Amino acid sequence: MDSDVLAAMARWPDVPDAYGWLSLDARGRWRLHPAGDALAGGPGVSISNTGILAFIGRNYGHDEQGRWFFQNGPQRVFVRLDAAPLILRQADAAGSLATHTGHAVSRVDRWALDAMGRLYAATEHGPAMVEDRHLPDVLERMKLASGQPLLDAPPGWLADTGQAPAGAATLSVVYPPVGAAAAPLAPLRCPAGQAFGFVDRPGPVSSGSA
Repeated sequence: MDSDVLAAMARWPDVPDAYGWLSLDARGRWRLHPAGDALAGGPGVSISNTGILAFIGRNYGHDEQGRWFFQNGPQRVFVRLDAAPLILRQADAAGSLATHTGHAVSRVDRWALDAMGRLYAATEHGPAMVEDRHLPDVLERMKLASGQPLLDAPPGWLADTGQAPAGAATLSVVYPPVGAAAAPLAPLRCPAGQAFGFVDRPGPVSSGSA
């Protein structure tokens, strides 16, 4: 985090947290909610100022409950997540991945594909989802641990994610632009937040649930 943000946190440690004012959409776009209606599903207003976007990205983190927030000086502004805490994009022609906050990804520990065809990843930076416009090329570059391209002989559940059978096998896959280490790829059978440990609609933590 920025040094002046850390200094503000130390100087004013008791500033109340803010909820309902900021969201992150499925394409990694920050949206401001002037009416405080993020938790009610309001669409919000896209933030386009590059300086503000960079400031949010540098001061974005999470707490022990998996609630993600923007540290705005001494105040934590908790974020509604429409897909995942981080959105992955291909950063270059080689297919390297980076988060929407600009961090290069060098490790993926597991992948999961949900019933809507959204691909999630556990990265060294936190839980992420591949942005939809980059998904076809990411899958095209993905290989089985044997070296065979994944899409040369995809399992049935990959082609029809909404009908993945209960016993669908987990695959071991490699995404070469990130590295040579294999990671499991499986159907996602529960909400992404539950599977990857994040809260998509963060609210205050009650005193008895910390």
